[in-house]
Amino acid sequence: MSGEIGGFTRSGPDVAPIRIAIFGVGLIGGSLAFCFKDKPGVTVVGHSVNPASAQKYVARGVVDQSTVSMAEAASDADFLFLCVPVGRLEDYVDELSRLPLKPGCIVTDVGSTKASVVDHAAKLEQQGAFFIGGHPMAGSERSGVEAASSHLFENAYYVLTPTNNTPTEAVKRLEALLGWTKAHIVKTDAVLHDEIVGAISHLPHMIAVGLVNQISGYNEANELYASLAAGGFRDITRIASGDPLIWRDILLGNREVLLKLLEDWQSEMDKFRKLLESGDGDGVAGEFRRAGLFRSQLPERRKGMITSLFECYVDVPDHPGIIGKIATELGQARINLSNLQIIESREDVPGVLRLSFRQEGDLQKAVALLKSLKYAVHF
Repeated sequence: MSGEIGGFTRSGPDVAPIRIAIFGVGLIGGSLAFCFKDKPGVTVVGHSVNPASAQKYVARGVVDQSTVSMAEAASDADFLFLCVPVGRLEDYVDELSRLPLKPGCIVTDVGSTKASVVDHAAKLEQQGAFFIGGHPMAGSERSGVEAASSHLFENAYYVLTPTNNTPTEAVKRLEALLGWTKAHIVKTDAVLHDEIVGAISHLPHMIAVGLVNQISGYNEANELYASLAAGGFRDITRIASGDPLIWRDILLGNREVLLKLLEDWQSEMDKFRKLLESGDGDGVAGEFRRAGLFRSQLPERRKGMITSLFECYVDVPDHPGIIGKIATELGQARINLSNLQIIESREDVPGVLRLSFRQEGDLQKAVALLKSLKYAVHF
C-alpha cells in the first residue's frame, strides 16, 4: 500500500497492521483520530469531499493521510468510522455497500440515533463487513476539527449497539480499539438507546427551544423580557443554540420516540397546571422534592450528552483593570479560560464575574490560584 492517498500524505509506515478510516474529521471524528494516531502500527486516514478540508486534516496533524475518495479511504481499512451528520449516515452506508471492503472489517458510526442506521446497515453483512452502531456521549460547545481533542471522550460513556447477528469477536475488537479513547463502553439495544437518549437529550433540546421561542414572542411586545433573561435563564436554555440542520435530522430520525416523550411531557405540565389551578402548595412542593431527590442521585462531573460547563463566580473590587489582571493571572498560570462574563444583575449568582472552563482540572487550578490571590470564589 502506498504511503500517499488522494494526493495528501503525512510521515508514517507504508503498510500498517491496523488501518482506520474516518469519514468526517470534525469535532468527534478528529478527536477519535487523535486517540488512535501515533499508536504503534496504526494508520489513520481521513476523508472529506472538500479537498481543502482534506489538506487541513494532514496539515494540523490530525490524521496520517487524507483523501477525497471514499474508495481510497475505505480500501483495506480494518475499521471505518462514519462521523458525518445523522441525516447523511444512510447515504454513506449505501456508498460503502458498493465498495470492495476488506473482509471482516468493522463499520461504525457516532450518530445520536441508532435504530434506523443499524437497520439500514445490515446490507453491509453481504460484503463480509460488520456494522456496529456507536454513540460517544461527549461533546463540546465548539465544533469542527479545530476543537478536536484526544481527551474529549475520557470518562464519557461510549454506547455500542451490536445486534444479535454481530459476532462477539467483532464487538471485542471494536471495544479494544476504543480503549484508547478512555471512555466507558456500554452495550445496549439500538431501540432502547434511542428511547433513553431521546429522553435525556433530544426532549430537553426541544423544551429549551420552545421556551426560548415563547419568551422571544413575549419580548416582541416588551423588550424587558430579554433584558431580565440574562443569567439563569440564559444558562438553562443554552442548549437551544444547537445547529438547526443537525437537530432537524436528529429529531426527525427519532420522531416516533419523541412523539411519545412529548405526550409524557405534556402530562407532567398538565399535572402542574392542575396543582396551580387548585392552589395545591403541598403538591407543588412535592413535585420539587421528587425532582430534587432524583437529581441528587445523578452522577456529577461525568461527561454526557449535554456538555457540562465548569464555572465559578468571583467577587472583585470595582477598580480599573481588575478584570484584565485576573485574565492575565490565569494566562500566566497556563489555565485555559473558556469564557469570562461580567454579571450586571446578581439576583441569581453569588459573584460579579463568571469564569467558564472546558475542563474540570482548569477550574480547580483557577480556584486555587484565585484564592491564593485573596479573591472570594464561589460555585
